[in-house]
Amino acid sequence: MDMIEILKAVLFGIVEGITEWLPISSTGHMILLNEFVTLNVREDFWEMFLVVIQLGAILAVVLLFWNKIFPFRFKEKPVVRKDIFSLWFKILVACIPAAVVGLAFDDVLDALFYNPWCVAIALIVFGIAFIVIENRNRNMSPKITQLSEITYQTALMIGVFQLIAAVFPGTSRSGATIVGALMIGVSRTVAAEFTFFLAIPVMLGASLLKVVKFGFAFTESEIVILLVGMAVAFIVSVAVIRFLMGYIKKHNFKVFGWYRIVLGAVVLLYFTLA
Repeated sequence: MDMIEILKAVLFGIVEGITEWLPISSTGHMILLNEFVTLNVREDFWEMFLVVIQLGAILAVVLLFWNKIFPFRFKEKPVVRKDIFSLWFKILVACIPAAVVGLAFDDVLDALFYNPWCVAIALIVFGIAFIVIENRNRNMSPKITQLSEITYQTALMIGVFQLIAAVFPGTSRSGATIVGALMIGVSRTVAAEFTFFLAIPVMLGASLLKVVKFGFAFTESEIVILLVGMAVAFIVSVAVIRFLMGYIKKHNFKVFGWYRIVLGAVVLLYFTLA
């Protein structure tokens, strides 16, 4: 096993852990990183790696928000939290649009839109959307300030925005759902938390689909690369999620909008001149 490849996996894990939760597009960053740091692996493994590495990031959400997402309590006597079950039903409703389109058109969408130019455009467009929406909301109070206030209709509307991320790489799944939530009056904190929870079934499903397509035909070195990437993504995600939840209590998302615009311009410029 080449130590250089392990170090590359560590680097990809760091980028995944940072960009999966900040609304700045993990796909855009992975495409750029892959131009300068390329894993010496098979093409089909690389495509699977980009998705399955997200499982490490998901475990960070499970760890940090366990009390908000696990509906059972086992202290003096077993207790079932009906409010958490209700939350999960709403999360599943929000998953429906992206799940239907993803299962039916996954390969087609990758072929059509998984390229640097589409990613760059999506980065810029949603960067502008963050700035416009935050400016619009500046003097407005959010209508929804608790997770329990999210209705099935609201969840489905957020799910439609997640569908946009499923169709157009570079939109950022977290970016799309947060923009959608802010547009319909959800507070920044609740929008971020619901986005984190929504990622659990989405990423689990996407990872399972990619692994099944790959066929479980891993070499020893590929297993090590994948596990290292996932482990690093987990550790970094814990720190990034804690940072983001603290940051948005005092600040808005406009800085991420500007960052997306700059990154999109860099991606366009780089691949135009390449």
